[in-house]
Amino acid sequence: MLNYLLPLLAALACGIGIGLERQMRQRTAGLRTITLVTCGACLFVLLGAMTGNGTTTLTQIAAYVVSGVGFLGGGVIMREQGAIQGINTAATLWCSAAVGVLCGAGHYGPALAGTAVILFINTVLREVGRAINTAPVASADLLRKYVLTVVCREQDEVNVRALITNSMVSAPLSFQGLSSRDMNDESNRVEVIATLETHPRYQSKVEAVASRLSMDKGVSSVSWAGLDTVAVPD
Repeated sequence: MLNYLLPLLAALACGIGIGLERQMRQRTAGLRTITLVTCGACLFVLLGAMTGNGTTTLTQIAAYVVSGVGFLGGGVIMREQGAIQGINTAATLWCSAAVGVLCGAGHYGPALAGTAVILFINTVLREVGRAINTAPVASADLLRKYVLTVVCREQDEVNVRALITNSMVSAPLSFQGLSSRDMNDESNRVEVIATLETHPRYQSKVEAVASRLSMDKGVSSVSWAGLDTVAVPD
C-alpha cells in the first residue's frame, strides 16, 4: 500500500506547490485543477505499473496522459479582444502532468526538480519578461509615418505631385502612398495627400519638404501630421 501512497502524496505535494502560484495569480487553472492533473497523471502511471508488463506500458500511458492534458490545456486558452490568453497556464498544466507521471514512476528527485523549475519559470522569468517588454525599443529600430497634405490649384496638381516625388529622392524618407481629391467647393482646388515613413529623428526632413512645397506659387496650404511610432518588424 505504501508503494502506491507515497507516489500519490508526492504528486499531491508537487501539484499544490505549482497550483498555489497559479491560484494566487487568479488564473483559469488554479490550485485544484493543477493538483488534479498531477494526481491524475500519477494514478494512470500507477495503474500501468500494477497491470502492465514493464517500461513499455508505462511509456505508453505517459503518452496518453500527454494527449489528454493537451485537450484540457486547450480549454483554458481564450481569445479576448484579439489577444490570446491562457497559453502559459496551458503549458503549466502540461508540465504538471509530467511531474505527476514522474511521481507515479517513483522518480521523486526529478519530480521535485521539475516542480522547482516550473515555479521558477512562472515567477522569476515572469518578471524578467515584464522588464524586457517595458524596456524602450532601440532607437535604430523605430519608424514613424507622416501624412503630408497639400492644397493647390487644379492645374498645378501634376507639378505638386512631381515635387513631392522628387523630394523623396534627396531625403531619407520612404514613400508609402500618394493620392489626390477635389476640394468640396468651387475653388478649383485639389488636395494632394502623401504618406511618408522615416525614423523619428528625421522629422525635420518632413518639415523641409513641406516648406519647399509651400513656396510654390500654385500651393495655397501645406500641413503635415505624425502618426504612431512603431518598431521595425523582424
